[in-house]
Amino acid sequence: MSHDRRSIVIEKRKSKRKRRIFLFIFLPIILLTLSATAYGTFLYNKAQSVMEDSYNPIDRTTKRASAAQPDIDNISVLFIGVDDSSKRSFSTSSRSDALMLATFNKDSKSVKLLSIPRDSYVYIPELGYQDKITHAHAISGPATTIETVEELLDIPVDFYVKVNFNAFIDIVEALDGIKVDVPYAFSEQDSNDTPNAISLEPGYQLLNGEEALALARTRKKDSDIQRGERQQEILKAIVNRAISVGSISKYANVIEAVGKNMETDLTFDQMKAFLNYATEGSSINIESLNIAGQDMYLPNSSGNRVYYYELDQTSLAEIQTELKGHLDLSDTEFGQNTTDEAENQVPSDSQTDYQAEVESEY
Repeated sequence: MSHDRRSIVIEKRKSKRKRRIFLFIFLPIILLTLSATAYGTFLYNKAQSVMEDSYNPIDRTTKRASAAQPDIDNISVLFIGVDDSSKRSFSTSSRSDALMLATFNKDSKSVKLLSIPRDSYVYIPELGYQDKITHAHAISGPATTIETVEELLDIPVDFYVKVNFNAFIDIVEALDGIKVDVPYAFSEQDSNDTPNAISLEPGYQLLNGEEALALARTRKKDSDIQRGERQQEILKAIVNRAISVGSISKYANVIEAVGKNMETDLTFDQMKAFLNYATEGSSINIESLNIAGQDMYLPNSSGNRVYYYELDQTSLAEIQTELKGHLDLSDTEFGQNTTDEAENQVPSDSQTDYQAEVESEY
């Protein structure tokens, strides 16, 4: 393959990935837009009622001089994907399975998206030592996760959106299933964690809610990166199905399914401010960012080797600078983090016992 042709293929892949990410972030906003154009007042009021039920502000001190507002400020939103189930009682003690920090620049109508690997070895202020960032949510929910991300990136997290991965089930069922290409044969647990309850064969097929969730969760035959790509494909299939003519009558059920599986400190009026970004459509400037790093194994209190993702500090510093620039922040507006001081802290025996307990629980 020639260099020019390879470059075209890479750009097409990047463009496709941006569209997938766009659908993920703006799913609630797309639903609001559909409500306004399809059923008019009824669905708009339905969306408002459901989204207000999802409103869950966190008692925390803002890191800015004053609270940011989406309609007038450059802001950041932390998207937290949590792999909850009814067996786990949808508690805050579940780990975060996906973390994505999005910064929004109101002038350029651009978005920067940073994916934070779930096993990243970071300083968790609530614990006072370093651990996997996925454990921050298991400690005390979004508040600790937000605090940890602010410590890591040295920028304020203005808002959060927590999505329960079981939303797949309710939304897919509301749409009477979605068509997805299953890459290989596999068996996976269901939403009640029953082993091998779901079995799928490879090929393009119609999946129900439980089957869609199983496809989103499995990682037995590929990597976490490919797992993320599968989740994006499922989200794309959901939105494609939702915007099809045959699904117009199902919008009320879809909106309700999204609402009861979402938790956020964005008000309904604040969410409407994002329509300015959503109306940019495929022309919106969305840049995906990743922090470089490497695999690392450390012993726990039982002497077992535990996997972590060690972030490259140079790459992390570059990301911090880029996000601050996109938010138009200066160091005086948001203080330096304390990670450097904490890196040399060694967990006590009780702390390592906690790490082992969390590892064994999940």
